[in-house]
Amino acid sequence: MNVSRIAVATGIAASSVLLLSGTAFAHVSVQPQGAAAKGGYATVNFKVPNERDNASTVKLEVSLPADHPMASAMPQPVPGWKAVVTKTKLAKPLEVHGKQITEAPSKITWTADGGKIAPGEFQQFPVSLGRLPEDTDQLVFKALQTYDNKEVVRWIEEAKEGAPEPEAPAPVLKLSAAAEDGHHGAGAKDASAKDGKSAGQDEDTKSGTASADSSDTTARILAVVGILVGIAGVAFGVLAGRRRSS
Repeated sequence: MNVSRIAVATGIAASSVLLLSGTAFAHVSVQPQGAAAKGGYATVNFKVPNERDNASTVKLEVSLPADHPMASAMPQPVPGWKAVVTKTKLAKPLEVHGKQITEAPSKITWTADGGKIAPGEFQQFPVSLGRLPEDTDQLVFKALQTYDNKEVVRWIEEAKEGAPEPEAPAPVLKLSAAAEDGHHGAGAKDASAKDGKSAGQDEDTKSGTASADSSDTTARILAVVGILVGIAGVAFGVLAGRRRSS
């Protein structure tokens, strides 16, 4: 009886780890590379996992928040994908570096151009954004994920305080407090945003770091499952030995 209980408990624990990890990685999300400070510039990754076992992702459309427009959205080239930035005329111009900006990026569309996100894989799409608004703590990016079987998944639901997480939540970027050095958290990112070549080199390095972090997380989850299975095996062996001795 004890052996059965241990085996069942271990199975439930292992299943819980796998289910929780699947949920964590299932959504389209946005992750900052470093700090995303109010009033500054930041490089972020839109992380797109493939949720299907019989279709590949071939298109991603990300809408930038219209209530908090930004003057700049520069996607980093991704091999096998074509990026197009759509701009929209602003009702109220933005002032950036003493200049009046009358239109701002409103959507970024990545379309497969020889590439795809196959079942069991994910892809990151890096973007340099700025200036980030100073009058909000987060930015919501609604996204559409299209598969090669014509299915479209709409990641557009906004989470509400005190309510369960939506089934298809929109990616949310949390903003930190503005830096106290008077540069609004821009610093080197501001200069990189002005120099396309330098920005691209910097983003390449950071993108590799983000990918390594994701791989490390997956490895840890698999290690936890392995430990649980090992514990069950040891417990089974000890109890079986006691029974034979008695």
